[in-house]
Amino acid sequence: MQRPSTTARVVLAADVAVKLATTALLVFAALHPDWQQFEGKAMAARAVAYPLGLLVLPVAWWVLRRPAGRPYPALADLLISIPFLVDTAGNALDLYDAVVWFDDACHLVNWALLMGGLAVSLPRWLHPWTRLGLTVGLGSATALLWEVGEFFAFLRTSPELATAYTDTLGDMVLGTTGSLLAGLLVLRLLPSDVPPRPATP
Repeated sequence: MQRPSTTARVVLAADVAVKLATTALLVFAALHPDWQQFEGKAMAARAVAYPLGLLVLPVAWWVLRRPAGRPYPALADLLISIPFLVDTAGNALDLYDAVVWFDDACHLVNWALLMGGLAVSLPRWLHPWTRLGLTVGLGSATALLWEVGEFFAFLRTSPELATAYTDTLGDMVLGTTGSLLAGLLVLRLLPSDVPPRPATP
């Protein structure tokens, strides 16, 4: 098996560091549930869901791809992991309440990162429109699922419910926009290599 390059090792180290930092912040939040920045933020749900989310790609690779000798998709995993850290750190530093635009920025940038992780993983032999459609479609769907999860986790009993409709629409648009930007950027950096069609006799 070919040894990973220096760049690959750096990306993998960054990926591990992001996962450890996210876990540490989740533990910190669990130990300080009475702190103002953690109140009403469904940190208990995050403490369960986020570690599971961070394990999805490693477990899938271990079960499905490692036996075939495929290298670990460290870049994709790093891109997928960073949003978990950004959200957890944002809550720990009270940025969601202290910085007006932070929530909107997170929905745009985090979904760009998440779907960037998907986009760099898609086979390059797929047609560019197919790759872009998968990236934007899954980004829009996960943005919707996130908003549904937020509603059931804490919004329905929160004072923020009065403005939740407008905020939800804005968040979904930002998530979809971030997914579109990620898809376009990856297509620019990693263009499709579609096999030529056989000549028609």
